Amino acid sequence: MKDLTYSIVINAPLEKVWETLWNDETYRKWTSHFNPGSYMESDWKEGGKTLFLDAERNGMISIINKLEVPRLVEFSHYGELNKGVEDTTSERVKANAGSIEKYELEPNNDGTLLKAMVQVTEEYEQIMNDGFNKGLQEVKMLAEQTDSPVNTKP
Repeated sequence: MKDLTYSIVINAPLEKVWETLWNDETYRKWTSHFNPGSYMESDWKEGGKTLFLDAERNGMISIINKLEVPRLVEFSHYGELNKGVEDTTSERVKANAGSIEKYELEPNNDGTLLKAMVQVTEEYEQIMNDGFNKGLQEVKMLAEQTDSPVNTKP
């Protein structure tokens, strides 16, 4: 596994950046840079289940390791959903099991520093680089819009 880290400074309060990341409407916008139609389903509880899905409901099955709203969320990926069927035991899934995806937000003089870290195998490195580089720019643009509301609940 390889650790990939991305960061961006966003001229918006911490709470607004958090809301932009995890609000369903804006989440779908910034994650479209990974895969059009991306969305997530989560109970937003530590130890709780989260699904990262595409338009056909295929995707990753994860749990939330750590949650400190609005500063930190860490997911651990442990399976895949393929055509509605959960897979947590295949060799393909085992190769990526336990990989981490983490988002940290820190206030700074210019607003908020957003850091994202993801662990991936080499086969997904370019997809993650493209998705995060474009996606975090989208988060910045959306969060810096003055007319979007702030709600600290995911």
